[in-house]
Amino acid sequence: MKKLSIFTALLAAGFISVSAEAADLVLYTSQPNEDAQATVDGFMAANPDVKVDWVRDGTPKIMAKLQAEIEAGNPVADVLLIADTVTLERLKEAGKLLAYKSPEAANYHAALYDAEGYYYSTKLITTGIMYNTSAPMKPASWEDLTKPDAKGLVAMASPLTSGAALIHAQTLAAVDGLGWDYYKALAANGAIAAGGNGAVLKSVASGEKAYGMVVDYMPIREKAKGAPVEFVFPQEGVSAVTEPVGILASTKNADAAKKFVDYVLSEKGQEAFVKLGYIPARNGMKLPEGFPARDSIKVLPIKAGEALKNTDQDLKTFSGIYGSN
Repeated sequence: MKKLSIFTALLAAGFISVSAEAADLVLYTSQPNEDAQATVDGFMAANPDVKVDWVRDGTPKIMAKLQAEIEAGNPVADVLLIADTVTLERLKEAGKLLAYKSPEAANYHAALYDAEGYYYSTKLITTGIMYNTSAPMKPASWEDLTKPDAKGLVAMASPLTSGAALIHAQTLAAVDGLGWDYYKALAANGAIAAGGNGAVLKSVASGEKAYGMVVDYMPIREKAKGAPVEFVFPQEGVSAVTEPVGILASTKNADAAKKFVDYVLSEKGQEAFVKLGYIPARNGMKLPEGFPARDSIKVLPIKAGEALKNTDQDLKTFSGIYGSN
């Protein structure tokens, strides 16, 4: 698979382009590189007759690339596996997705997939608080990050870069007692918002910052590797993105795309996500090592339709507080 990795790196860097005929399937994803490769490897092992090429970036950048291709009349991707349902809801409303009723949907709660089959959640990725073990405080709530002990020591991903960070901001903004005033309080306490979740992880793990708002699997994974970090599911609850999968209506490889959807929703596909350290969306699956019991994790609600409607204004509000990073 080394050749595929080099191909993907060159493609992502813009040194080469790909045509729809270059592979049986082209996947656009916001998964970290190693996870995207593992997902593709698992699918191709289960479907040796299908070759997959993939492109990885943060959801906003993936969508900007896809939108430019659509406007040029040449969308390259067949399948999307990106951060959030709000983004796929936008594509659905624009008529850019193909409806497919996967037989695997019977193993999922109805709230985790589109009733018409336009997209399906594949996992639960929550955003909570990570902290360096040398930090002066062990946070238990979101409000703790506004306290003097955290002054100038908090990092978070920007909603302008990360789909998960956008959903997180929209979720907390709707919580009584938090809202946008909470984000203003964080800014007044010296919190910074820039880049993606990987940058937050690096900043806190290195000790540059003591605390970070970050997706769960990153610090849990790094702690298992020996990094001096801990992850907290705050008492008020956590936001969650579900990394949905959807098929582009423009695909010329619909059969292969449907196989990919079935695979990531299947027990085998979900087991692969568990091995990578994610909470599976499929019913009856075990959680990865390092996570508490699933029923102990309070997931805060978000309505995809309302979030989509408010996205532009929410981004403006966030940028007004933290700047356009």
